[in-house]
Amino acid sequence: MTELISEIEIRALTVDDRNWVALRLEQNWGSTRVVSRGCLYYAHTLPGCVAMHEDQIAGLLTYNIDGDAIEVITLNSFKPGLGVGTSLLEAVRKAALDAEPAFRRLWLITTNDNLPALRFYQKRGFEIATFHRNSVAEARKLKPEIPLFGLEGIPIRDEIELELPLNKALKSEM
Repeated sequence: MTELISEIEIRALTVDDRNWVALRLEQNWGSTRVVSRGCLYYAHTLPGCVAMHEDQIAGLLTYNIDGDAIEVITLNSFKPGLGVGTSLLEAVRKAALDAEPAFRRLWLITTNDNLPALRFYQKRGFEIATFHRNSVAEARKLKPEIPLFGLEGIPIRDEIELELPLNKALKSEM
């Protein structure tokens, strides 16, 4: 999957990318380990894509495929304001729709404190699908370094599941 979206090139991650992906995840997430709905992922080993802008790494998205759904595990834009995150999501959405058979949904988990992520994903058509009250306490059993407080000093307690249904009618949107 190589694509050019407004001067941003999107390409699939390769095995050769794993070291720098691990480094970037450590820098931005504090670990390569990510917990989502009770599952522990080593995000640097997952499939994903990278965004390049002016020959520099501009963003990274990792995902997990489970049946007919793709879960976004990590999404980072290293050059805010250029559309990097949107381009990465769009590339995965297009690939999911073009797959045979096509995937049913694109989804992700964020925490209750992450208001910028909630705003970002909803502006791109994602809807809140489920609210998992106090689920971060269970996630801390798998990843104890999850802080008690997050953005703006908000206690991190809940997981919020957002989804973008994937069907042919949505193909022209985004």
